[in-house]
Amino acid sequence: MKIRSVKTYVLSHPMTRATGPANHYYRVRTTLLIKIEAEDGFFGWGETVSFPGVREIIERHCAPILIGSDPREARQILRRLWGQNFGNGMAIGGVSIALDDLRGKILGLPVAELYGGRLRSRVQTYASAMNYIEGEDPELQYPREAEALVSQGFKAMKMRIGGQEIPRDAAAVKAVRRAVGPDIKLMADGNGVYTMGAAVKMGRILEEQDYYWYEEPLPQCAPDYSGYEELARQLDIPIAACEGLTARGRFREALERRAMDIAQPDVALSGGVGEVLFIAEMAALWGVPCMPHCWAGAIVIAASAHLVSLLPDASFGRAAEPPLLELDFVENPFREALLEEPLEIKDGYVAVSTKPGLGITVNEEQVRRFQVS
Repeated sequence: MKIRSVKTYVLSHPMTRATGPANHYYRVRTTLLIKIEAEDGFFGWGETVSFPGVREIIERHCAPILIGSDPREARQILRRLWGQNFGNGMAIGGVSIALDDLRGKILGLPVAELYGGRLRSRVQTYASAMNYIEGEDPELQYPREAEALVSQGFKAMKMRIGGQEIPRDAAAVKAVRRAVGPDIKLMADGNGVYTMGAAVKMGRILEEQDYYWYEEPLPQCAPDYSGYEELARQLDIPIAACEGLTARGRFREALERRAMDIAQPDVALSGGVGEVLFIAEMAALWGVPCMPHCWAGAIVIAASAHLVSLLPDASFGRAAEPPLLELDFVENPFREALLEEPLEIKDGYVAVSTKPGLGITVNEEQVRRFQVS
């Protein structure tokens, strides 16, 4: 069994409303898909970010290694891939997801079973919602969104903060807590916009409102999350961070500094399911749970669901905290339109497919519809 071709597709879609975090509005959603085709009609799909240079690494460095290789020899292939591009986890993340999908189809196994077997058949999600919308007041908008999400069965959700003065964001933070009550897990994402003093001040407000975690309030890579260990020392609320780190060595350095209380590697950014599973198990040695970052289309969501099904609870206690899957609610047709059958989401949980590979069927007509190059 040999790989015959590696194809890439850049997809783009203009958003109907400008929406985003503290530092910018998204007006266009983009993504990069990878299709790896092998003999006998087998193929696998992957997805990653369409940042400059990622596609070129896949086409110029990864494809020559992949073509002619046996996709079942995944460890050998991945070792060669990491060695050829100086550790670009974004490129390898998309390729690795596609390899897992292909390998699972060839072997007749779901991705979770390729990595030793799932610990749960469905994974709890948190709604990554309540983004700033141009022209909307978050103090009014956020509680409405939160109430709607609770009515859909979500028991955990995240909001964006940092895009306005602290008193106004504080009002939105408190309004959401009033709207959903004390039993819903709430998280807040600062997207790297705060100074240390402002981050501490906002963190104290989140602590008072019993928020579950405080995500990436300081600049994220300047370099590699500097200063986060001091923020974690000053605050009681757990600091969730490091979605922007793209290799296990960088995570190890951040863990040694205690730069986060919750690690957030991303399967598309940090090298794929196997690499993130390694990072999660490494983080556990420092007593740091893993709550993977996931902000992409359906292929990455499916891969992340398999990953989260493999992650243990935070401890062996009867009331231990389970890992959560981030489910992005920003307008994104690549989440809904690309699959022949949508992901099964019910009462805040995603079912982990038992079909071979990722367990999804990509609609190639829709890929062509959104393809720009």
